[in-house]
Amino acid sequence: MYEKQQAPVPLLPCFISISVILSVCFPLNVECGCSRSPVIFNMGDSNSDTGGFYSGLGIIMPPPEGRAFFHKFAGRLSDGRLIIDFLCENLNTNYLTPYLESLGPNFSNGANFAISGSRTLPRYDPFSLGVQGRQLFRFQTRSIELTSKGVKGLIGEEDFKNALYMIDIGQNDLVGPFSYLPYPQVIEKIPTFIAEIKFAILSIYQHGGKKFWVHNTGPFGCLPQQLATTSKNASDIDQYGCLQSRNDGAREFNKQLKALCEELRDEIKDATIVYVDIFAIKYDLIANSTLYGFENPLMACCGYGGPPYNFDPKFQCTAPGSNVCEEGSKYISWDGVHYTEAANAFVASKIVSTDYSSPPLKFDFFCKT
Repeated sequence: MYEKQQAPVPLLPCFISISVILSVCFPLNVECGCSRSPVIFNMGDSNSDTGGFYSGLGIIMPPPEGRAFFHKFAGRLSDGRLIIDFLCENLNTNYLTPYLESLGPNFSNGANFAISGSRTLPRYDPFSLGVQGRQLFRFQTRSIELTSKGVKGLIGEEDFKNALYMIDIGQNDLVGPFSYLPYPQVIEKIPTFIAEIKFAILSIYQHGGKKFWVHNTGPFGCLPQQLATTSKNASDIDQYGCLQSRNDGAREFNKQLKALCEELRDEIKDATIVYVDIFAIKYDLIANSTLYGFENPLMACCGYGGPPYNFDPKFQCTAPGSNVCEEGSKYISWDGVHYTEAANAFVASKIVSTDYSSPPLKFDFFCKT
């Protein structure tokens, strides 16, 4: 079922199966309810980085990265599209261009400030949430200035006011401390992470933004990377094989993030803040993977070592000697940390259903008059 990584992986007939899954889980030809051109600004980590990290460092990853859709590396740590790509498709708008992309950028529908590995803290570390916020404000100032001079293809002042500001960060803030601190000390740090998210939202609001879309963090205790590299005992493994303590940490983070969103709705009443329960969507996918047509929910498609997790930090995806599942295999985890395109499509379909949003607004609410 696995092949050694030596050369680019050719497309196989079983690609048809993944196409069917995507069309069922997330129909691409959707009717957009926008009455004006949607503009989106996103801040986050690798879960929503569409190429900023690799544009900044000038790195191109070898196959099989990007094989499922782009058929080449497209700046995403996945075999294809990310959740944010599917959400853009839902609005019939272009994928978001990374802010750091210097060649042929298209910023007419927004920009993506997310950078792989980003955290909320320290505030001034590249590329923390605070740095991404400052990049956004610089982009705003320059874009309005250039637009007033007749430059085309940028975003005007009203577009910034009507834009959707997405925040998807926090996982790395938790993963790092869990590697060297006991559970209680990690939990003690969470209010400082939440405070940075509050600072980011209020800063954007002060710059005119009034529509926010906030993703909580997923069940990282189910990631093959965490399971393969963490010393664990039976009491810390839940009924689905995930690390209970890691997921409990994510739940506590999410509880405080949800409380923040509720607090801010009272504090800035003319703003709309949508909180999305990504944890519930992803945990349901893992717990009921067979029901949804997926297999090996705790094993990486691309990695090293085979079952049960196919993850080794010394031989990660694309490294010589690593292996990759057949194209079209219905895996949830792509490389032990990031999700496959099929899993991202599933998550995106649940997001747009509004069943996991508070308040339950449709994703296109911000671009309706």
